[in-house]
Amino acid sequence: MNNRTLIEHPVSEAYEQFRAAFALSLQSEVKTVRIAVEAIRRNSGKHIRPLLLLLAARACGRVGDNTVPAAVLIELLHTASLLHDDVIDDTKLRRGVRSVNAIFDNRIAVLVGDFILADVMIRAAALDCMPVVHIVATLCREMSQGEIKQIENADRLLLAEKDYFLVLKKKTATLLASCTEIGAVTAGAPLELQQRCHAIGTLLGYAFQIRDDIFDYFDDPQTGKPNGNDLREGKVTLPLLHALSAASPSEKAPYLDMLREKKLDPAQIATLIDFARERGGIAYAEMRMNTCKEQAATLIRTLPSSDARTGLLHLADYLVERTK
Repeated sequence: MNNRTLIEHPVSEAYEQFRAAFALSLQSEVKTVRIAVEAIRRNSGKHIRPLLLLLAARACGRVGDNTVPAAVLIELLHTASLLHDDVIDDTKLRRGVRSVNAIFDNRIAVLVGDFILADVMIRAAALDCMPVVHIVATLCREMSQGEIKQIENADRLLLAEKDYFLVLKKKTATLLASCTEIGAVTAGAPLELQQRCHAIGTLLGYAFQIRDDIFDYFDDPQTGKPNGNDLREGKVTLPLLHALSAASPSEKAPYLDMLREKKLDPAQIATLIDFARERGGIAYAEMRMNTCKEQAATLIRTLPSSDARTGLLHLADYLVERTK
């Protein structure tokens, strides 16, 4: 079996239920919404977040009545966040496919994102499980703060590493932590196990996002992400952040001058990427990513022995070994 099969196998039945339910979600009598939703479905990702939620539930004992519906709403919430991110970053392509704001405009993309978020809250309320409602509402707040913090960071050239990790925590780690925690809640796990699952998701979220940030420093069409895209959007991520922090004032000065220009041309982006590589930024980011993954794996191994626990370990490996 390949990695994906090993991940899905422990929750194969529940995952098929999720896929069927997700395919039927977001019905609307408004034509533009229907077209936008269809575009979103065509560009649907690998469903890592619902898989994480399902595996966490199964590893905590069982896939409960609310587990699959919760997996659907968490993927919808992620979808809404991507729509809003594309507007903020003026992204016209996602995984090589035109984004909703490119097909229509920013107004429609924002409103469709709001439509999906409203649907998420309706679904959360329908579960009649206040802990899940609280987790989802908190997640929305944290992700919004993370996006704002990222915009703040873009106006600062030399960040402290803690500022970078704060954005990671609020934008990505909190989302994966919510997946694992909701999985535990819907399985009826005790509070201590819910908290442990939250910690596992947080660490996996850090590893996942650092891997994404590393992709930006390689010209690989398999990633579905343009080379230097973060730099083009004014985002200084961990590889370049580490390289700048390790350089002397005179060494970093020309690179800071480039970043101050905001509108970087391809040659400047290539220069910054080469600097990050040569000064050990990629190696450092990979080290931090693998540390987070190993810490998550250590916690996963404390869960009750099961095929789902093994699936979570395979998923942890996949998050750092993936090529896109």
